Amino acid sequence: MKQQQAGITPSSIIISAADRSRFLEGLTTSDRAKILGAATLRRMRGNSVAVRQGDPADFLFLIVKGRARHFYITPEGKKIVLLWLTEGQIFGGSALLSAPIEYLVGTEILGDSCLLTWPRRTIRAIAAQMPRLLDNALSVATDYLTWYLAAHASLVSHTAEQKLAHVLITLAHGFGSKTSAGTSLELTNEQLANAANVTPFTASRILGAWKRNGAVVKTRGKLLLRSPAQLLPI
Repeated sequence: MKQQQAGITPSSIIISAADRSRFLEGLTTSDRAKILGAATLRRMRGNSVAVRQGDPADFLFLIVKGRARHFYITPEGKKIVLLWLTEGQIFGGSALLSAPIEYLVGTEILGDSCLLTWPRRTIRAIAAQMPRLLDNALSVATDYLTWYLAAHASLVSHTAEQKLAHVLITLAHGFGSKTSAGTSLELTNEQLANAANVTPFTASRILGAWKRNGAVVKTRGKLLLRSPAQLLPI
């Protein structure tokens, strides 16, 4: 595997991420080795942007270590936070398409991370030899569509409290660290508000109510989800 930057990432971490990746599901050991061997390892700092909205879709990425999230910049300049990504997940799937297109959304890195990257020409050549890879990519795209459908349904039919609860439970399931007291997340009020498409003031007000009933414990930049069942009234 080619190293783009200094330093070594243990192969066990790369293999672990590959084992969890839907993109590499169902492939033989030799096929997976060929795919991973064609990748370049890239290290990125937290709060950096891996993919910019509107740039040519020239690379496919797989998160080996760390996490990321998609975002969209509206014509008015507003940033809308979209799907969050964890280890083993891919982004930049547009690079697999036959006709060159631009990335529809941006992708930013949350915390220092390691990514595997494939140039468009390389990953398309591999996919032509391994049809299962395209099947897996379509499956991942279907997962994204399901997530966006759920998010849109929540946007148009749920209250602010319901939207915030849904987003918090989803993030806790995907990114939280289990502790004896609950599920811990590195999450600011603003990030949570953006993900739920509510104002920071609304998010702060609802979080205040959840703190009072013991559902969450909130400190600067961190949140402990103690009782998901208490997020919404019965």
